[in-house]
Amino acid sequence: MDTPQGHQENADQIAYWNGPGGQRWADRQAAQDILLKPIADLLIDRAKPKTGERVIDVGCGSGATTIAFGHKVAPSGHVFGIDVSGPMLERARQTAPKELPVDFALADATVYPFDPASFDLLASRFGVMFFADPALSFSNLRKALRPSGRLAFACWREPKENPFFMAPLQAVYKHVPKLPPQGPEDPGPFAFASEARVNRILGAAGFAGIAMEPCHLTLDVALGRGLEAAVQAAFEIGPASRALEGHPPETRAAATNSVREVLATFAKGDTVPLPASIWIVTARAG
Repeated sequence: MDTPQGHQENADQIAYWNGPGGQRWADRQAAQDILLKPIADLLIDRAKPKTGERVIDVGCGSGATTIAFGHKVAPSGHVFGIDVSGPMLERARQTAPKELPVDFALADATVYPFDPASFDLLASRFGVMFFADPALSFSNLRKALRPSGRLAFACWREPKENPFFMAPLQAVYKHVPKLPPQGPEDPGPFAFASEARVNRILGAAGFAGIAMEPCHLTLDVALGRGLEAAVQAAFEIGPASRALEGHPPETRAAATNSVREVLATFAKGDTVPLPASIWIVTARAG
């Protein structure tokens, strides 16, 4: 499978998303689309895509948001999904309806040569937090927008606002050392949690009218399939899974019991809704 050429500072992310990590996300595509649909719906509502518009979906992954935007802008519009992950884009190409006006590129949005001033909307669901130099990346993306173009993306708020991530992770930390702390400028899930940082990055990239809306929701990690399904999901992706990498089976078993105990406190019937909090960030091309 091809690996995209990209900005040298994004090399680690490109390697990760084209290795076993990216494949795990691709394999979980169907479940992730269900789990994160409330967030995709919020993003699309705030982005306000219209029939006939041209959209860039940054970090489109397995294509759920690209397809959703495609339905909104069809038949005369177009959605361009871009991602560095070969495994996830392969899944996107398999699942996108042939009649939808969407296509995909395996590429790094930091350096991709977009047609200048040719898009109406730049959107992303969690695809922009992994840039090593986000001001540079957003500057390249802004050049692809028309003067009237706009930006809308979803990103996670700080860890303490997100038991969705932290409840399983804190349970695992009873048994293994903590992961290395993420620096405030490092790529990762919480890289855009800071309002000040997001405003600084987008301002440096030439965006104006920046607004950040906090959105609180609950995400059912069990997908209606009960507590054991929630426990399994906690170890398939996310920081709890990373914290356990390389540890022996007995440690994993003990950590699994602790995660089960924690998730049981959130369980409601066959669902396990965990609190989550995101920003919906909007801006205009400037």
